[in-house]
Amino acid sequence: MKRRPVASRRALAKAGATGLKGLSLIDLAPAPAGRPATAAAPDLPAVWALLSDAEPAVALHGGTGRADSAEGLNGALAQARYALASARTTSPDTSALIDAASLTGLGTLLTGIPAEVRTAFSRTVLGPLFEADNASFAALLETLEIFLACDGSWSRTAEALHLHVNTVHYRVQRVEHFTGRDLSSLYDRLDLRAALLCRPRRPARP
Repeated sequence: MKRRPVASRRALAKAGATGLKGLSLIDLAPAPAGRPATAAAPDLPAVWALLSDAEPAVALHGGTGRADSAEGLNGALAQARYALASARTTSPDTSALIDAASLTGLGTLLTGIPAEVRTAFSRTVLGPLFEADNASFAALLETLEIFLACDGSWSRTAEALHLHVNTVHYRVQRVEHFTGRDLSSLYDRLDLRAALLCRPRRPARP
């Protein structure tokens, strides 16, 4: 796809995809007064709608980044390509346009990392728990996920899982044993949380 102007001062760049299946959009217009510099240009959704309508049977993915000047173009393109990867990860079967500025949480940020890298990270951090094909490991992963969601509260985790607090303590100790991580450490908790987010979701059994 050849590069052409969009709304007089915007560039539409092709980003490592075949045909119209993946696009990186860069907003080059200066932000109006009172408008956040990271916000996507207001007409980009309109451009995206036209592109999506042109290929209704194709899952079209796009990412947007922002540059306030020509000097920031390379950085904006990197942002847009990362957002494009996120769109492909989060909506593989439906069209999606994601702005890099919307990747504000750990979960959304990780979606822009290649699937192979996410899987390798998850496998390394979770160790044998990554292949949770048996009931024991599946229970440990569930306990870990709930424990982190409850901010490390033993009582709330026990209540959520309908378990005795001592059982939660035992399971957390087993998680620490298999992963080599200390769940009293914030950094280890962050690593384990990221590993859970990066772990491929397996289709539910019929």
